Amino acid sequence: MFITNQQTEPQKSYRSLEEIRLRKDMILRDIRKDDGQIRKLWGNLFSKPTTLTASTPSRRISGLMSTGAGILDGLILGWKLYRKFSHK
Repeated sequence: MFITNQQTEPQKSYRSLEEIRLRKDMILRDIRKDDGQIRKLWGNLFSKPTTLTASTPSRRISGLMSTGAGILDGLILGWKLYRKFSHK
């Protein structure tokens, strides 16, 4: 269930169109500020790491070892499955 922010503020009575316009501008400013924060967080979610941190020798070696271990694991699994299902 989603809870909206509509009922958190008490109902205000407006006496003029100017008060309504001011309230509308305040709400629009808040929406734009929230939109900017959401866009910033969304962009950070899918951004690649900077090349300086990802290109250190230790990270490259670690990445190669991880890839190699994954390939070796896949080969061993393939060999086991081949031996299991290749019997006549």
